[in-house]
Amino acid sequence: MRDEAASRSAVDGQVEARLAGRLAQLREERGWSLDELAQRTGVSRSTLSRLERTEISPTAALLNRLCAAYGRTMSQLLAEVEEEPPQLVRAGQQMVWRDEGSGFTRRSVSPPHPGLRGELVEALLRPGADISYDRPPVPGLEQHVWVLEGVLEITAGGGVHEIRAGDCLRFRLWDRSRFRCPGPDPVRYALMIVLP
Repeated sequence: MRDEAASRSAVDGQVEARLAGRLAQLREERGWSLDELAQRTGVSRSTLSRLERTEISPTAALLNRLCAAYGRTMSQLLAEVEEEPPQLVRAGQQMVWRDEGSGFTRRSVSPPHPGLRGELVEALLRPGADISYDRPPVPGLEQHVWVLEGVLEITAGGGVHEIRAGDCLRFRLWDRSRFRCPGPDPVRYALMIVLP
């Protein structure tokens, strides 16, 4: 059990290091200074600097702001830091990313792949988790949310939707969104993302 936790921690550390490097690379490709990126995202320069140096782990909300600035979905960004993804993605090879602070766990079941516009994510929010995104990473992003267990509240497209086990909400995302687990149990859901 201890070896498994240590192994998972080492893999998570490698993913975070590759993610930090990719974020720095994206900023440099655009010729943006940390100050300019801070202005574009509303994230402080010091936070961005610490993130690129792997001194802090990104939250879901922070990654969403960066993805919006770079015109990518979170899954696209995370796929860019993976090894070359195989066509068959075995359960043990699916990248898992955790935002412990907000209570969000995200498994990339079917990661982005060249030539494919869709991807599939399994997500888990613990009771009370409340994640707001100030804008979509890609305007017009199509999302299908299928709740597998628990209850999920989604605010999108000007409406608030309570989705229960077996329910599916589908929408195109143009503006702010919010994912909240009202509890009392965690919510597990599948998220299908389709690029416009």
